[in-house]
Amino acid sequence: MKLAAVISAVALGFAISALLGIKLVPWLHKLKFGQTILDIGPNWHKEKQGTPTMGGFMFILGTVAAFLLVVLAGKALGHDFVGGNSLVAASEKVKVYGGLLMALGFGLIGFADDYIKVRKAQNEGLTVIQKTFLQLLLCAAYIATLILSGNVYMYVPFAGTWDYGNTFVFCILTFIVMYATVNAVNFTDGIDGLCASVTTTAAVSFAVMAAFRHVFGATLLAAALAGACAGYLLWNWHPAKCFMGDTGSMFLGGMIVALAYAINCPLILLLAGFIYVVEGASDVIQILYFKITKRIARKTDPNATGKRLFKMAPIHHHFEKSGWSEEKINYVFAAVNLVCGLLACVLVYYGIPSNL
Repeated sequence: MKLAAVISAVALGFAISALLGIKLVPWLHKLKFGQTILDIGPNWHKEKQGTPTMGGFMFILGTVAAFLLVVLAGKALGHDFVGGNSLVAASEKVKVYGGLLMALGFGLIGFADDYIKVRKAQNEGLTVIQKTFLQLLLCAAYIATLILSGNVYMYVPFAGTWDYGNTFVFCILTFIVMYATVNAVNFTDGIDGLCASVTTTAAVSFAVMAAFRHVFGATLLAAALAGACAGYLLWNWHPAKCFMGDTGSMFLGGMIVALAYAINCPLILLLAGFIYVVEGASDVIQILYFKITKRIARKTDPNATGKRLFKMAPIHHHFEKSGWSEEKINYVFAAVNLVCGLLACVLVYYGIPSNL
């Protein structure tokens, strides 16, 4: 029954997301919700000017609808897929449903950012301060739900359960993980199909790890996400007919965080979300390297500027400027993330204590 539920979640997520594009893409064209391309990006990206954005609604609706339909169908047949009859059922429900609501909240912030961009026909939406404030506010709300449900511990493969020591440490570390992950996923959305293809591989690995951790609600949620992202790729693969926008990328970031905390193993993001880590780190490294080399150079020349480690950051643009096609970047990055996700699954499977 559980296997059928997982397959149904994937199939429904794919179908709903893919079919929504038939109506959504023309509608976004009609509303003139087109993407404005930055001048600092690769020259060939100018061809994408005006491509509809906010296409992330496809996989947002696909994920939510597929997950809820399977859960409701299960209840109708006498199966409670989220929590079940386990002693930690209430805790699991908070992590799964609370995580989904948190991801939708991030999607709402992204929508506000996208809407301002398209209305003003520019690439700047919410200010950095506004976006950061809203993100941190949502992080605080999610952390509060975890604390109230008693989820203030972390599973570490081979080491078992690790207590954060106190609530303050848990809050600080969770703030960092959430903020960094959501924005790293957002950085990954820079070329056609990249963020959706990478997230598909991440969702597959989380579905497997959640099964190993006996959190079937998270397995279903991850399966629905994988199917919905795959369905969206029919519209977002190069040349893209629409972009996900911050509406989509921030939702995906929230979902990845939700799945990591659903299995109480945020550390596994370093493997299951390896490409996100590389994308986010490349941007930070580029900025720091430029500032450091600029400071050193100006000791001898007041007009000197800094150097860049990469041709352009995030790192997918570096490979673009090195001659890689968008399709090649997608294939390589998704394959790398899939391999790292499989390693994460192995780590979780063999790292579970024998008494669990």
